[in-house]
Amino acid sequence: MVLKKKKEIQVDAFILDHQQLEKLQRFSKAEEQNLASLLLHCAQLSNGIQQIQCIKQIMPLVKKMDQNSACDPMVKACLDILGETYFALGVKNPLKKVLASSLNGLPEQFMTLAVQSFVCCLREELKTTDIYLYRKVLDNLASCMEDFSLGTMTLNVLSSVLILQFLQKSLVDIQEENRQNHGNHIVQTQLMHDLLIAIKVSMMLVQKLQENIQGSLWKHHESFVWQSMCSLLKSSANFLMDATLLQTVQTTSGLAVILFTKAMYEPVEELPSLVSDLLLGSMKHAGVPAWFVSNCGTLCTEELPDSVLLFLCHGALAMLEWKNGSMGENGEKLLLDIVSVLLSLSSELKESSTATSLSRILAIWTSSALAALVSGSPNLKIKLNGNSDIIGKLLEYIYTHWEHPLDAVRHQTKLIFKNLLQIHRTTITGSNEKSDPFFARLTKRLLSLEWHVKGKYASLGCLVECVGTENILQLDRTIPGQILDVMNDQSLAPYASDLLETMFTNHKAHFTSSFQESTWIDQWHDIWVSPLLVILCEGNPDQATYIIDYYLPKLLRYSPDSLSYMIRILQASADANLGSCRTRGALGALMACLRTARAHGHLELSNIMSNGLVSTAYIKQGLVHQHNQVCIDALGLLCETHRSTEIVSMEEMELIQFFIMYNLNSQSPSVRQQICSLLRKLFCRIQESSQVLYKLEQNKTKQELLGNSSKRHPLGILQQYKDFMSSVCDRLFEALFPGSSHPTRFSALSILGSIAKIFSVPKGEAQVFQLDQEIDSTRVRTLIQCFASTFEEVKVLAFELLMKLHDVAFNLQDSENLDLLFQAAMDLSTSTKPYDCVTASYLLNFLVHHKGLEHICLGKYVEHKPWMDENTSVSTVEKNTLAVIKLLLVNVEEEIFHAKKSLLQAAASFPIYGRVHCITGALQQLPFNNLTLVAEWKEMVARLILMSYKLSAVVSPVVQSSSPEGLIPMDSDSESAGRLQMILHEIQPQDTNDYFLQAKILKEHCKAESEKLADHRPVENICTEMRGKERQTCDVTAQMVLVCCWRSMKEVSLLLGTLCKLLPSQAASEPSDGLITVEQVKNIGDYFKHHLLQSRHRGAFELAYAGFVQLTEMLSRCNSESLRKMPEQWLSCVLEEIKSCDPSSTLCATRRSAGIPFYIQALLASEPKKGKTDLLKMTMKELISLAAPLNESSSVIPQVHALNILRALFRDTRLGENIMPYVADGIQAAILGFMSPVWAVRNSSTLLFSALITRIFGVKRGKDENSKKNRMTGREFFSRFPSLYPFLLKQLEVVTSTLNSEAEELKIHPSLFLLLLILGRLYPSPMDGTYSALSMAPFVPFIIRCGHSPVYRSREMSGRALVPFVMVNEVPHTVLSLLEGLPDSTSPCIRQNNIHGTLLQVFHLLQSYLESKQLVSSDFQQGLGDIVTCIGTKLWLAKRPNPCLVTRAAYLDVLVMLSTHLGKFQKQGMQFFGFWEEMNGVISDSELVSGIPYSSAIPGLIQYLQSITKLAISVLSVTAGPDIQSSSSPVAKKIAKPPLSIAHLLHCEFHEVRLLALEAILLWLKQINSKQIAEGGGSVLCLLIDLEGTFLTMALKEKNLQCFCKVLEILCNMDLRNVLPKTECSIKMNPNELLTWSLNIVDISNSTEIQSIALKFASKLVIHLLQNHQQISEVVLKKWVQLIVYFCGDEQQTEMLLAAAEVLKSVTTFLLINEKLILGLSDTLAVWKCVVLLLQNEDLVVRDAATEVIQVAQSEKKISKGTEFALRIVNAPMALDLAFGILCELLQRWGEIRAGVPILLEWLLGDSDLKRDSETSAPEEDDYLFDKGEVNFWGEKLTHVRQLSKHLLQLISMTHLTLPDHGELNRLSRIALDQAQLVGHLLRALRPTPEFSKTAEFTRLAIQNERISVCLKILNLLKSDDTCKNENLEK
Repeated sequence: MVLKKKKEIQVDAFILDHQQLEKLQRFSKAEEQNLASLLLHCAQLSNGIQQIQCIKQIMPLVKKMDQNSACDPMVKACLDILGETYFALGVKNPLKKVLASSLNGLPEQFMTLAVQSFVCCLREELKTTDIYLYRKVLDNLASCMEDFSLGTMTLNVLSSVLILQFLQKSLVDIQEENRQNHGNHIVQTQLMHDLLIAIKVSMMLVQKLQENIQGSLWKHHESFVWQSMCSLLKSSANFLMDATLLQTVQTTSGLAVILFTKAMYEPVEELPSLVSDLLLGSMKHAGVPAWFVSNCGTLCTEELPDSVLLFLCHGALAMLEWKNGSMGENGEKLLLDIVSVLLSLSSELKESSTATSLSRILAIWTSSALAALVSGSPNLKIKLNGNSDIIGKLLEYIYTHWEHPLDAVRHQTKLIFKNLLQIHRTTITGSNEKSDPFFARLTKRLLSLEWHVKGKYASLGCLVECVGTENILQLDRTIPGQILDVMNDQSLAPYASDLLETMFTNHKAHFTSSFQESTWIDQWHDIWVSPLLVILCEGNPDQATYIIDYYLPKLLRYSPDSLSYMIRILQASADANLGSCRTRGALGALMACLRTARAHGHLELSNIMSNGLVSTAYIKQGLVHQHNQVCIDALGLLCETHRSTEIVSMEEMELIQFFIMYNLNSQSPSVRQQICSLLRKLFCRIQESSQVLYKLEQNKTKQELLGNSSKRHPLGILQQYKDFMSSVCDRLFEALFPGSSHPTRFSALSILGSIAKIFSVPKGEAQVFQLDQEIDSTRVRTLIQCFASTFEEVKVLAFELLMKLHDVAFNLQDSENLDLLFQAAMDLSTSTKPYDCVTASYLLNFLVHHKGLEHICLGKYVEHKPWMDENTSVSTVEKNTLAVIKLLLVNVEEEIFHAKKSLLQAAASFPIYGRVHCITGALQQLPFNNLTLVAEWKEMVARLILMSYKLSAVVSPVVQSSSPEGLIPMDSDSESAGRLQMILHEIQPQDTNDYFLQAKILKEHCKAESEKLADHRPVENICTEMRGKERQTCDVTAQMVLVCCWRSMKEVSLLLGTLCKLLPSQAASEPSDGLITVEQVKNIGDYFKHHLLQSRHRGAFELAYAGFVQLTEMLSRCNSESLRKMPEQWLSCVLEEIKSCDPSSTLCATRRSAGIPFYIQALLASEPKKGKTDLLKMTMKELISLAAPLNESSSVIPQVHALNILRALFRDTRLGENIMPYVADGIQAAILGFMSPVWAVRNSSTLLFSALITRIFGVKRGKDENSKKNRMTGREFFSRFPSLYPFLLKQLEVVTSTLNSEAEELKIHPSLFLLLLILGRLYPSPMDGTYSALSMAPFVPFIIRCGHSPVYRSREMSGRALVPFVMVNEVPHTVLSLLEGLPDSTSPCIRQNNIHGTLLQVFHLLQSYLESKQLVSSDFQQGLGDIVTCIGTKLWLAKRPNPCLVTRAAYLDVLVMLSTHLGKFQKQGMQFFGFWEEMNGVISDSELVSGIPYSSAIPGLIQYLQSITKLAISVLSVTAGPDIQSSSSPVAKKIAKPPLSIAHLLHCEFHEVRLLALEAILLWLKQINSKQIAEGGGSVLCLLIDLEGTFLTMALKEKNLQCFCKVLEILCNMDLRNVLPKTECSIKMNPNELLTWSLNIVDISNSTEIQSIALKFASKLVIHLLQNHQQISEVVLKKWVQLIVYFCGDEQQTEMLLAAAEVLKSVTTFLLINEKLILGLSDTLAVWKCVVLLLQNEDLVVRDAATEVIQVAQSEKKISKGTEFALRIVNAPMALDLAFGILCELLQRWGEIRAGVPILLEWLLGDSDLKRDSETSAPEEDDYLFDKGEVNFWGEKLTHVRQLSKHLLQLISMTHLTLPDHGELNRLSRIALDQAQLVGHLLRALRPTPEFSKTAEFTRLAIQNERISVCLKILNLLKSDDTCKNENLEK
């Protein structure tokens, strides 16, 4: 169900002039309707749509006339008027089309008359001389030729000479006019479009001419027509060569040149060879007619530009006849010539527009070739066969461009590929396509590509259509699964789903044609549906979401029957597999399938419910599921339908209410958006179905009612709708309670906003529900209080909602309240908290809509002007806004005056930016196009601009100083004071107080300052910094001054940007009509220029940039010549200034050139994208030449600026593809800049390089440095940036030449790193064919040589960079040659650097080889065998003869990788017994066995030890495997005894070795516990036998924290039944002592990780001991509970909270919900309170972990209670509700209600000490400038209060609870009443409107107030119950 906006059709009515009306009146008759009276009536209608109806009546009327009426003057007059009207109407007016189609039906006898009228009108039209009216004539000519028989006849009658002359004249005139308007983009664009239409019309006319003028009389060279044709041809040729024209004009001219030549050329057979010669530049003048040379001379003589060749090719393909071989052999030659020209152009044309055209023209070529082939010669078939040269090159083009960044190019590439396959099919007709070698080879190559290549999908899709899915599946059955796996990446999901659709459609067609019975459907389901269900249940959440969005709808649309199959399977497992927070489970998958099916109309919800497909309980579980997406799918199932008028059932409404209870507080923005959009669909359905019900109700008669009473009665349904909407609104307004979280508010306000919008009342329509009837004064106040939210989006939503309801809202507010609000807004506008002024702005914007604002509020401030009242036409908003701005402006002016005296004082007591922010806000909601008080506004704008300049002058010195952030004296040492003196001297601020003049120490200064302030005007919140401790004070002040200054600059910039928009955009309106003059705009431009180029503070220039962008966008659209030229002038000025590097220049060369890049960015981004982007071209040319200077001597500063600006431009997305042609130059500049001796240049080059890498390879989305995503094939890279191929090769050569010198001195080339970075991002593609000139092979030897670099990191990089350049099948060969290059132990000269580099290269190559997809092939096995053999020959490098530990480690890393790989595939590994033997040799020879003689300071020792340990562990796990242990061969027996045991590694003195061993053991344990190692589990188990004692000993003695942590974790994962028996003998402790020890560890450790694991271990012990009925002392248990409570404290780290949640889950069954109270009531409740706290934690992970406690409890309950469905996998709000429910039930079960209820009441009251809170909060509020108080992202105290009280009240009413011991109750009552009194007192003590002035305190008190009142209510109930019972007893 998609919500579509209804489009209003606009039709402009036509109007007749005085004469025409008179003529009609003369002929019209009053008594009967004739043609004249009908036309007259039509002309008098003012509505175009009514006129259309009227015109449609003309023909029926004309057809009734008799034969003779053709002579009637009335008919002649009417036809004349119709003709005039037709030509007067605009081309886009629907009336023109209607009139034409009516006149097409004109009876024969009137035709001649009509043609005469039309000819007459057209003749007049052709006399037009005004160039700007040509367009109208051209449009009329065009419309005469388009499906309009009368128009065509008119053109035939009118002499073609006249029309041709007009066209010829128009072409010349428009071109001349265009030349004269150079630089005026708007006029030029308009003229270009006129020119385009003129060329198109002349082409249409010539095509008509050829059809109509038979014979070749006109080809006589003297004839008029011929001369006109020559002239047209000449003009077209000129346009084609004119590069200043728009590309569309040039393209069309290319078509025209070929068309006109074709019309004029004789003999026609020679035409193809003429075009061939033109394209190939081999034109011989001898055979060419003179007229062609004279008119198209430019095309014959010069070397044609690439773009012209392109357009000529297009012309030839589009205008010549390729079908049925009409052009013979010449035509075939031309066809082949065209493609060779196009392919040669593909490497030249890199600009986005021409690249797009080229791809489109190639696609047209393939279509033409297909057409030509059908009747072509055998020779052509051979030339276009799949194995031919041409097709090979086209495939190259496709592989290079299928991942092009432009959509259009990618799309055309797909078309080309599709057509190529068709071409090949056509050439092999007759033979078997399925077994064709070309298709087979192509399929194999495509399948061998990685799945991240987007081009693979479309190409495979095309191939499937040729060879069939079945053939592809025979090659690899896992393909459907592979494609589904790809769908976890959103960028690939659409491609993948399209391919799957093509495949399953084709497959089903194959099955239906091959098999008669329907047995195949199960096989089809197994392949295409079953894998989908597995992923939906268990797959990664993103993947499942994308499959549901992209794949599922396609599958259901194609095969709706599969739905029942899916539901059947999912339903069977839904109850058992409910999912979790990470997976959807079968329930989630079921919801998703049902939702999709219902939304696409395959299912009705009523059927789902009634057939028992899914019960309401299931949907309920879905609606509160822990996995967000399941909730959304369940909600979507209820809200989305195929018909938008389907009636909403009661069940749906109840379920929606249930959903809203628990899901408003979602922290994920996307989930909130989806909830709002789905509910919007539901409300639309209610609204639309209610309209249907109203109509039904109106049309009903009494009989129908009596006849069918069983159906739901329309009025009954409408009443249900009304009640439902009302209750939804109640819930939403309730959600805006004090302290509600930001997500809750956002959701509630968004949903309320959409209700207000959907149920707004159109006049005269019955509406089922109206929001304003639900509004009362408290709700209005609640909405206004939302303005105080610290989140702007909440303010926006509340404001928009109030605007929709503003009539009701103001009626409910009394004037006193409005006055307070206005006062609050004025106070907030000068608050020192930056976010307060935003609140003020929203308040003022709300209040200006009130009619009485002036009388109520403004009267006090502004003298009243009586004329304002008299002028009733002035809107309330305009009047109020003017007054408010005037008031703000008066205040600002006064404050600026004081700020000049002391900026410090202004910053501390009345920062000015707030007022300016409010002014901008007020201006932005004014309707500028219809203001009445223009004069007042003009004066106001002038004053605002003046004020902006004044304010800027006061604050800019701080922002422009060279160190704006540190500009405040707050250090007590003289050195800082001296530095400060320098800065102050530099900025010379306008500050008359001597604060800035002498830097002094603020400690003594504070007293004096406060005295000065005393005689200043009384401001209530005066200089807050005087209150607190002086030290802190000064810090605040420092920040305050800077914030005051840069925020003032920001607001001034935004205000000026807003004012610029007031300039009238049309030149027609006099400048005097605008509120702002051209002169003022120029000054504002200069102001921005000054600040952008001089500010040093990032905040300041980024925000000046925001205002400046508004200005430049306005200038580029402006009609005034002088303003339009300004960006160009500014740009050239600043580039000149950068180039000149004048010492007096004030440009900032540090801070990445500060505002300069921003300035240039704004100027370039405002240039129209569609044009020629001349400014961008000019700027880039200048900057590239500055960034890579030819001579070294030139100054550095211009180079730094250029590099910084280039970086900004390459990062700017708005420049899009236009900047791509400069990327290669940018890379060169960056790499050359990296070699500069100057640090600044190197720094800027690095930044530029980084920006370019992102620009080329895309934004890095994942963390994986080496992922395939941000990479491209070498071929694609070098074909997009061809100039980089020679450049990078040359640079590599230079770099490697320095590495290979025989001398040992250290030469490091700076650009090596960058080169390897780029090369490492490329990868080879199996598609790299033989045609590519840009082969990757030349790079390989250089990269191998880079491995000899003396720099470790460079060697590593060269290892990575080599991988992409070696094809997978080449790897074994390359590895072998690298290994052979390693020295033998006897070699005389051993260079360890070279060995290390080579080994790293071998490592990375092998890694890529072992990960590749070719593991099964025999070549792979052979290659691997060779590598293993060769590795054995160089084993000395891994042993003691090699003295270098680093290279030993590198060699061992290679061995570890091989060992791990061979161990995984043990069946293969068995042939390598020799390898394992050698490994054992290496290990037994190592120092690990014989003892380590070195100290740890030896370089590479640790690395070596880690590598040898990894090898030992790898070999251990392999040799423990069943294959070797059970083998009888003597070699195997020898291998099975490892030289090292695990225990040996655990006792090693180096902790790195111990850590690796412990990690391996932990992994094995986890695998055993999760049953991953099935029958073979014995293999690893045997390694772990008898290690428990070792671990216990290590736990006591281990000093290294990481190892200690791992030991504890291992003990946690081991079975305590095996561990505890060993405690006595190994560590002399009994289990209880071990428990005490672990609790002590939690106490004393500083590491949260160790604390967490120790607590888990202790908890495991506690449960084990209690379950086995062993005693634990009460003290220990208490301590354990206290630790859990401590772990759940407020400020604890996430790790500890998660550990606590895990512990709580593990003890739930045994301690929390046990029938017996094992821990005693208070401790058990304390632990339950921990669960409640965790469920309210801010962190989602913690809440999710805590909900598992509830899941365990609910599952136990389900098992114990029997079959009913229990909510188990729920979100935190639902879990909290369930937790309180379970707790109350448990109290009943334990029989502890009397003792338990008072404890729960204490929870209700909370433990806050209000007095202390209110005292501490006061000074804090002013401490931190940006501290927004408690920002609430989740926890809501009142939610938990309301849920707990709900369950308590239920408990009390169910059990009729009595509490005779009043002591506890009275104590609680006393506390509650005292608190109530205190809260009341504190609330009264706050200022008026505390929700704005003291938001945090007010919220805290409001929350406490509600807690107390709920508590008192329950206490009174308990007491009254009690007293009633006592009275009953007495009676």
